[in-house]
Amino acid sequence: MHVVLYEPEIPPNTGNIIRICANTGANLHLIRPLGFAWDDKRLRRAGLDYHDFTAVALYDSLPECEQHLAAHRWFAMTTKGSRNSAEISFRPDDVLLYGPETRGLPDDVLARWPKEHKLRIPMQAPTRSINLANSVAITLYEAWRQRGYDGVL
Repeated sequence: MHVVLYEPEIPPNTGNIIRICANTGANLHLIRPLGFAWDDKRLRRAGLDYHDFTAVALYDSLPECEQHLAAHRWFAMTTKGSRNSAEISFRPDDVLLYGPETRGLPDDVLARWPKEHKLRIPMQAPTRSINLANSVAITLYEAWRQRGYDGVL
């Protein structure tokens, strides 16, 4: 699987997502601008020593990342999605796109995907959103569960 973070802002979230990707065998792709320096100590602390266990790629734009992952099926994770993420039969090479912590994916980015590729994580009303690292964990682990936790020793 591929996790794409569009303009992530909070280093500990990205560090935690590095760990989640390492734990599940997913690749992580980050779209600049980042809300922190790549060598930020908070990023390193949250990611512990997992930076060596997952591939992390940096891109200057979303189109650059899309070109790199053009052969894969993309899903935009958004509270504006009408499709429940648990309804999807995930494939091993799917791409999960997440927006910045404080604002989510902008409308112009969401407009790139059809309605059926805009997914939401179910939550109780009146809550608005789930922490970015937790959102990645929920969706990535569901996708991995569907594949029978392939790669587990």
